[in-house]
Amino acid sequence: MRRGQGHPVTGGAPRGRRVTVVLAVLVLLTGAVLVALSVARSGEPGRDGPEAGFARDMSAHHAQAVRMSFIVRDRTDDPEVRLLAYDIINTQSAQIGMMTAWLDEWGLPKTDPAGRMRWMSGHGGHGSPAASGDAAMPGMATREQLADLERASGRDAEARFLRLMIAHHRGGVAMAEAVLARTGRDLVRRLARTMVDGQRAEIRLMEGMLRQRAAA
Repeated sequence: MRRGQGHPVTGGAPRGRRVTVVLAVLVLLTGAVLVALSVARSGEPGRDGPEAGFARDMSAHHAQAVRMSFIVRDRTDDPEVRLLAYDIINTQSAQIGMMTAWLDEWGLPKTDPAGRMRWMSGHGGHGSPAASGDAAMPGMATREQLADLERASGRDAEARFLRLMIAHHRGGVAMAEAVLARTGRDLVRRLARTMVDGQRAEIRLMEGMLRQRAAA
């Protein structure tokens, strides 16, 4: 009887070892998953990185271009200027959507509490100070320039818009070129290159349109 009563004790040891092994495997698997997630997260752009700074600042930059385009659209009947305004509104609104989606995917805030343009050090002070009082963003129009555009009409509005948008596009090109020199992420590089090529082409177009109006 005593020998039989000992069987459960000796038989329980293997089951205990199996449970211990299973728990150890689960711990290892959990650790591996956490490491993998940590590595994946570490591969995303940082809060203060050039990708996040570019996405935030170029979105604000684009927003002003869209605003100026809406203004001139309502202050001229010239089909060429209105078509250009529509192109800028559609293109840059879509690009704002793309950059906003990046920030959402990266889990990063849409604005930088420390101020604009920190990622683009040494940008040379292109353009005028932003209306918000943050560091100068290349090519941004001032409050006064925007107010003058809103008061203008006809050829005067067209000329003001073209001058402001040429400077604005040049600033945008400078920002896009800056992020190209600072990032290796393909999706950021593709959009930045598209901006450089597209805005340079529009600068040439607007310079020609401005010369036509000056000669008229």
